[in-house]
Amino acid sequence: MARADDSVIEAADRLLKSFRRPATLLVAVSGGSDSLGLLLSLAELRATGDYPGIRLCACTVDHGLRAGSAEEAQWVAGICARLGVPHVTRRWGGPKPQAGLQAAARASRYALLVDAAGETGADAVVSAHTLDDQRETVAMRAARSEEGIGLSGMADAVLLEGAIWLLRPFLGIGRAEIRSFLGEREQGWIDDPSNSNPKFERVRVRSGEDPRLSATEPGQRFSLALRGADFLRDHVQATDKTFTLSPNGVRAALGDPAAWRALLLLAATAGGRPHIIEARAAGRLRAFLASDTLSRLTAGRVVFDRRRDGLHLYRECRDVPVSTVPAASVALWDGRYRLANRTDRAIVVTAFGEGAGQGLHGPALRAARAAPRLIFEDGARAPDGAVPLERVIAPYTHFLPRFDLPLAQGLAALCGRRPFPAPPNE
Repeated sequence: MARADDSVIEAADRLLKSFRRPATLLVAVSGGSDSLGLLLSLAELRATGDYPGIRLCACTVDHGLRAGSAEEAQWVAGICARLGVPHVTRRWGGPKPQAGLQAAARASRYALLVDAAGETGADAVVSAHTLDDQRETVAMRAARSEEGIGLSGMADAVLLEGAIWLLRPFLGIGRAEIRSFLGEREQGWIDDPSNSNPKFERVRVRSGEDPRLSATEPGQRFSLALRGADFLRDHVQATDKTFTLSPNGVRAALGDPAAWRALLLLAATAGGRPHIIEARAAGRLRAFLASDTLSRLTAGRVVFDRRRDGLHLYRECRDVPVSTVPAASVALWDGRYRLANRTDRAIVVTAFGEGAGQGLHGPALRAARAAPRLIFEDGARAPDGAVPLERVIAPYTHFLPRFDLPLAQGLAALCGRRPFPAPPNE
């Protein structure tokens, strides 16, 4: 019979062997059983000397949500010291939201991990999401799966904030196996009481696993992304204000789930939204396109302008924010552009509005009204080049799953921006 720690050690070994060059790995350690199992297995293997060039460090995020959390972070730091692993703590400060607490905590945790990775010089962040987490994620997404792709589970790697990859080597391992591994090493762990609080969705679905639920295979999802990228390359043209889908592209989108999803992600990019439009709006869009009507439909802040030459997508000129970007700073505007203010004065960013687009007509004129207008606070126009603009791929600004990377690269190419970095262990 296999020992309880075999699967844990094997998963950690696969991760370390996947790096073909020296690398620093930042292990996210909360003090729970899963993250301690990851930390101990990696440290144990590294101590053998069989993985030259691999350096470990660790980070604990203290969310400050319960008494004793700071002491728990110190306890983790003590374990790391015993293992010879440098450790840092990051604290989530400020007021906490009353609604959506877990989502806000997760977003804060990832942002703090990205910050810690930069400080420690890490090439990747490593987290201990398990098979149990994967099943819960699929169950939670069952009622709101994206049209055309089935249920999607967690990816084994996710690019955070477009900056650093988070790797999940334990996705195929159950929590019971990890706890057996820790038991054999007489290592205790901390149980987070929120993991049994039924007010949180993940806890509620934990008690009712449905064996019929399974995630779309990563290979299948990657294949869909490749087809979606081919669709974008073959059928979509971009200007600085619009995306135009050819008539053949419209037909392709209606007939292929991969192309349809690519179109929805293209629309989210055009509108500066992190998520594709909800199912009811997507149904209206599908019916509109299938009717061959030469008209306009608006959904998710995007105008879908159907002309004889194809389908034009652009941001509607409504509810476009007015933002002030301080001197020598970087900001995100309307979910569509990242601005780097290189001047010594604040810049005001707004939409051009009705006075835009002299000499333009049709979709280009309409799209120009929502284009960014850069002025100083006294109304003077900012000089050309003083505030570089980079298009943002809104659906992948914060999280980019590895299996969506081809599609994200296709969107980046259309937007004329630099490609997303590949995982460091590829």
